[in-house]
Amino acid sequence: MRKTALSLLALLILSLAACSGEEEQASQDNASHGQAVTEKNENPDVSPLTGLPAEGNTEQRAVGVMVNNHPKARPQTGLSKADIVFEMLAEGSITRFLAIYQSQQPDVVGPVRSAREYYFDLADGYDALYVYHGAANFVNDMIADEGIEHLDGALHDNDGNLFKRSSDRSAPHNSYLQFASVNDMAEQKGYNVTQSYQPLPFADEDEAAAASGDEAASVTIDYSGGMKNVVTYSYDEGNAVYNRYSNGNQSIEKDADEPVTADNLFIIETPHEIIDDAGRREIDITSGGDAYLVQKGHIRKVQWENRDGRIIPVKNGDPVPFVPGKTWINVVPADPGMAQSVTVSNE
Repeated sequence: MRKTALSLLALLILSLAACSGEEEQASQDNASHGQAVTEKNENPDVSPLTGLPAEGNTEQRAVGVMVNNHPKARPQTGLSKADIVFEMLAEGSITRFLAIYQSQQPDVVGPVRSAREYYFDLADGYDALYVYHGAANFVNDMIADEGIEHLDGALHDNDGNLFKRSSDRSAPHNSYLQFASVNDMAEQKGYNVTQSYQPLPFADEDEAAAASGDEAASVTIDYSGGMKNVVTYSYDEGNAVYNRYSNGNQSIEKDADEPVTADNLFIIETPHEIIDDAGRREIDITSGGDAYLVQKGHIRKVQWENRDGRIIPVKNGDPVPFVPGKTWINVVPADPGMAQSVTVSNE
């Protein structure tokens, strides 16, 4: 009898050890897949991409929208509501935005423009539904081949449901996303409209107040090398945010005159390569490199890394926290580099 009891006990211990090993291996496998694995928001009362108290559903799936930045498309609609905005060169010296919405969903966003590879890869890294209006055939093929979950305005042009054309601007600068239809259209395509997000690294209240670095009353980025496309962020000390300007004109909401602001300005340097006669580019968004992080009136040099699809600041290999709020990530070419493209003023 004693031998039987001991045998049963040994079997139980082996079974528990095997289960523990399987759970550990599953955890390691999940970690290796990064953001492809659904992770619970550690604090459901805080928006995962802003670090601010949540105003809506923290498990609403993020939506990444291609927003036009041609001079004829300004001022835009909905930019002030985005949690994260990437500004990158599209063709020539004209930049385009990938605006990521999770904590807020504005009624209208636009004008919306066409897709590019580096934008949809970024959207996918944030588990965002990718929304654009049209693309070159080879880009649409890439989107299909990579399984990027998307909504294409070219298939819903001026349908009055997902997209509407405005009468006060000419195409291609007048196509606007009707945000209320996004979830319905996504569900029709079999996409998830909810998603649990691991929060970005954010500073606590004391860390945010102690943001360090050299003084930066304004930061200017020259995307053209000839002052044709110059972006300036001017620090509003009273509100502790940076106001954005494009060629000297303040960026505001088209119909509300609400300023477009950033709590974090993250400028990253990376190689760009022109790949066709239309001036389209390939942009390296994976290798990492030099960067500036601008917060609370100060600037400091850091590095950037792509971790699980997200672009974050690091120092000595450790993440540097964002201050809670909205983040603009301005991507500049390694040639001529930040030293030539970025100017900082203390006045």
